[in-house]
Amino acid sequence: MALLESLDIPLGTLMPAFELKDPSSAVYSSEKLCGAKGLLVVFTCNHCPYAKAVWPRVIRIGKYAKPLGINTVAINPNVHPDYPEDAPGEMKKKIKEWGIPFPYLIDESQDVARTFKAQCTPDPYLFDASKRLVYHGRVDDNWQDESKVKVQDLKNAVTALAEGKPIAPEQFPAMGCSIKWRDVKSF
Repeated sequence: MALLESLDIPLGTLMPAFELKDPSSAVYSSEKLCGAKGLLVVFTCNHCPYAKAVWPRVIRIGKYAKPLGINTVAINPNVHPDYPEDAPGEMKKKIKEWGIPFPYLIDESQDVARTFKAQCTPDPYLFDASKRLVYHGRVDDNWQDESKVKVQDLKNAVTALAEGKPIAPEQFPAMGCSIKWRDVKSF
């Protein structure tokens, strides 16, 4: 599993519009997902050890953010025949097993991940109410051992956004397994 870091995307970048289905075929659009104060978009999957380690934290942050007016959506770009653990049926199981309280969507074409320039799982993006990027980086400072976390970067950004305060300008990249890109064949 290739370890990658998220790209440095300029703050203020407009969120790309998207429309994706969940594993039960319900359709969600970025326009309707955004909360009164913003939207947290997390590219993630089921099998990556980095993603699995932070899923409980992402779920807690999503629950914390909702009453503050910030919705959350998870997007799986790893629907790939070589990674059956990330298939829609397995996503459905994880939604139930982990109690994921927000949409967990399938990016089967991988077009949404490409448009966002997502690189790894997990790769979190936080957008304000005007759909401008205000945070893109790690969940916290210790993906391996939650008991050793000293800085909750993503939660701090959510709190600042909800309170209308400045978000720390120094943002550290997320890191995780590379997105499992399917080869694009030329005809």
